[in-house]
Formats: sequence, structure tokens, C-alpha cells
Amino acid sequence: MCKTFIGILAVMAAVVLSGCGVKADNAARENLAILADGESVSPSDVIETGLKISFNPDSAYAYVARQVEFGPRVPNTEAHKQAGEWLSSELKRHGGKVIEQKADLKAFDGTVLKSKNIFAQFNPENKDRILLLAHWDSRPWADKDPDASNHKKAVPGANDGASGTGVLLEIARQISVEGTDKGIDILFVDAEDWGTDGDEDSWALGTKYFVEHLPVAGYSPQVAILLDMVGGKGATFCREYFSEQSAPGVAQEIWDMAHKSGYGELFLNRMGSAILDDHVQLIKSGIPAIDIVEYHPEDENGFNPRWHTVSDNMEGISKETLGAVGDTVLKWLMK
Repeated sequence: MCKTFIGILAVMAAVVLSGCGVKADNAARENLAILADGESVSPSDVIETGLKISFNPDSAYAYVARQVEFGPRVPNTEAHKQAGEWLSSELKRHGGKVIEQKADLKAFDGTVLKSKNIFAQFNPENKDRILLLAHWDSRPWADKDPDASNHKKAVPGANDGASGTGVLLEIARQISVEGTDKGIDILFVDAEDWGTDGDEDSWALGTKYFVEHLPVAGYSPQVAILLDMVGGKGATFCREYFSEQSAPGVAQEIWDMAHKSGYGELFLNRMGSAILDDHVQLIKSGIPAIDIVEYHPEDENGFNPRWHTVSDNMEGISKETLGAVGDTVLKWLMK
């Protein structure tokens, strides 16, 4: 997953995105905006949702592991092809009306990527839609690995890609268990991670294609929620800058739900940074969107230490983190 670290003050001054992977400057880090006191509440204070189903972190973990078993889901590889077929079949098995968007997308280096967005609708007759999404491809190069000899190796993508997809597969499974009349869409976007530093347009190619070629005429969800790197051990989630500009009310509801469900230590009520991610393409197209993405405001890197390395494998995945994110989103969805 491409991430652009931009200090909030710098964003407000320049209103531009710099290259992928740029670190937040020290002055901006020292001026991180505190949105609330960040105190968590007792799990006994869980918001009443009337929810009869509950998110299963073991199941989500198994979904992540299954994706990793295919190998790195890099476009134009057999692992990518097999994983895409499996993802579509799982969404269909859980009752989703699946539309596959296949496209040849040209990467920054001239490579033609045989890409496939996978879009599933639940209760498509309902005109009020909520979109949940994650990217399912893996980065072809572990360019952030501390060992330079690994830089040309593909990233396993357990956290960066498979975790968000795994959580959404479990949400789809839970929806199929009890059913709902809500209009819910799940989107697995492709060709997100074949990008390069300094070229913001080289990332999120699948999402860009999605908004330019909507699978349903006039498609306009009320809001979109992106899940990215939502399974890491020791993960924390800050309020992301573009999300706060696009859909602050939804972000507040999600963070409130997390705190009232006992996950305040993970969902920090403070501003993180402006992050170049799939949600930016949605926002540009007029779809309100927020990003739930791992971010550590006090760390120099900001992201999970396994990010864009060959160690982004199942050893770095936490059932507790998957459960906290999945439970929060499912409760919000069914409230």
C-alpha cells in the first residue's frame, strides 16, 4: 500500500500530495492535533446495536492466511490469478452479487497489469448504499526491507492487503448468517501497490479505474470505508487527514464505536497524517470516504515496521487487531 506521510500543517499550507513514502517533518509531528482525550471506556458500555451476529477474529485470520498461501498476489502472476478467482467465489458464496472489472492498466514503468476489481453487492435493490473496500494485490518489490538484497523480492502482503480483505470477507460471511436489508457493497480493488516514490498517480490504479468506469450506472454510495493494514500486532489507528475533510461525522461514529466497544487503545482519538491511499481516488470522484489504516504518530516511519518488506507475513498478524477493527465496523454497519 502506498502511503504519503504529510504533516498536517504542510498539507494545509500547500494543499498538495508529495511522493509516496515521504516522512512527516518533525515540526508537523510535534503539532499533531489532539481530537479528544483518547480515554477508552469499559467493554460493558458497548453501544446497543441490536446485532445478533458477532465478528469472528479466528475466521478473519483464516481468510488472511488463505490469501497468503497463494503467494504474493502480484498482478500478472499465477498466485494473483488464483487468489482473484477465490475471492470472487467467496463473495458469491456469501450471497453477494459479484461484478468483476477486468482491465489492462499501464503502470508507471510501462508494464501492462492484468488487473481485476471485484465488486459485490448485498441487497442491490436498496438505493441507499454503503461501500466497504480494501486492496487485494501485493507489492512486487520489498523496497523498504532493511536488507537491500530483498528489495527485488515480492511482498507477501499479509497485513498490507490481505488483512483488510480478510476482515471484509468475514463481514460478508456474517451478513449472510443473519441477513440484513441494508444496501452494502464490498469492493476488492487491484493494482494498488505497483507504484513508485515521487509519482502519486502511479498508485491506486484499480480504484482510479473503478471511479472512471462505475460497475453500476449512477452508482453513488453515501459513504465509503477503506480498510488498510488492519491486522498488525501492536497496531494503532489515528484519524486520517483526508478522511476528516471528507466524512468527519462517519469517522467520529467509527471512533466512538471503537471506544465504547473497549478498543480505545487501538483507535486513538488524535490526528495522524494525510495518507495517499485508495480513499483519495473516491474522494476526488465525489464519494465521501474515510480510511482506517495503521499509523503510529510517535514513530519516525509511521507505519508497521513490516510495511513493504519480505517480513509482511502471518507472523505479524494479530487476531486481536483484526477483531477490534472488524467488530467495530460490523457494529457501525448494523447500528
